[in-house]
Amino acid sequence: MLKAIADVLRSIGGAVATVVTLPFRAVARLFGGASSSAHGHH
Repeated sequence: MLKAIADVLRSIGGAVATVVTLPFRAVARLFGGASSSAHGHH
C-alpha cells in the first residue's frame, strides 16, 4: 500500500518537476542568449 503510494507520488513529482523546469529552462535560454549577445562575453 505505502509502496504503491510512494511510486505514484514519485511519478507525479517527476512529471511536475519536468513541467515546472521546462519554462524556466526556456526563459534561461532566452535571457542567456540575449545577455551573451548584448554584452558580448559568455
